[in-house]
Amino acid sequence: MIIKLIIELTKMRVILSLSLAILLFPIIAKSQSRVVQKELIIFHAGSLSIPMKQIAQEYEKRNPGIKIFLESAGSLVCARKVTELKKPCDIIASSDYFVINKLLIPDYASWSIRFATNEIVIAFQEKSKYSKEINSDNWMDILQKKDVIYSRSDPDSDPCGYRTVFTFMLAEKYYNKPGLAEKMLSKNKEYIRPKEVDLVALLESDAIDYMLQYKSVAIQHGLKYIELPKEINLGDPSKNETYSSVSTDIAGSKPGIKMKVRGEYINYSITVLDQAPQKEEAVNFLEFFLGPAGTEIFKKNGQEPIIPFSTEQSDKLPLKLLKYLNKTQKN
Repeated sequence: MIIKLIIELTKMRVILSLSLAILLFPIIAKSQSRVVQKELIIFHAGSLSIPMKQIAQEYEKRNPGIKIFLESAGSLVCARKVTELKKPCDIIASSDYFVINKLLIPDYASWSIRFATNEIVIAFQEKSKYSKEINSDNWMDILQKKDVIYSRSDPDSDPCGYRTVFTFMLAEKYYNKPGLAEKMLSKNKEYIRPKEVDLVALLESDAIDYMLQYKSVAIQHGLKYIELPKEINLGDPSKNETYSSVSTDIAGSKPGIKMKVRGEYINYSITVLDQAPQKEEAVNFLEFFLGPAGTEIFKKNGQEPIIPFSTEQSDKLPLKLLKYLNKTQKN
């Protein structure tokens, strides 16, 4: 009799548990759906990976209903994901304003904001060959040594790639060394990679000795680097006349088509796409991105914001973002 009673009580507990689970399931599901209400998709330049991740994490912390998905690639590849592959995306952040203005405006975006600068450096490790000897005067001689391997990114995929080409061209003039650019571009071509951050893995695995890299990336990864003269590092707006004296052809907006890109000081830009799935939230994110918290994160990662931010399409800019133009950022 007691055993039978225990069995019946056990059955009742199981039935009650199942009934409670069925009753609570819609409530749990509904509460979980409230946790992630909106998803933002951001395609960004590889050199923005670390600061963009930190900004996204901070934004999610302050806005629990938002989940941000980051996808890094060379800036030109980011644009082609939209123009050729038609992938859904809310925001594109490029390491060159030229990419957005030339490939995305006016068909896919209406405006872009220049928000940060950078410069080209020679990055390396303590154990790189001739690391004790290399400096801003002899770097091209060190890189041309037969036992030295250096790497650069692909000009057709990544602005850092064509900026490296510009640096070699400008160096040929600055150091008065005819043929220097051709010599540099013909060496170690098998070590060219799609984007600048891919080069870091090559260096850290000892596959190469040196790389042409953005200063911010070198700082973020704790690498040694030498700064180049302002006349060739593409980091000084006052040298734009010198920078614009060089140019190269890169892959255009359609397969088989080339477009000319001219030297200019490095400036990053960002936009919200016209057909962004979460357009309103994307603008809210940019308001945070361009604000004090976002710019401070860039500074901590060795990348200086362009203050005041600038745009060529101020009449099309969302009202929330107009306040960041022609103003000095206050922290």
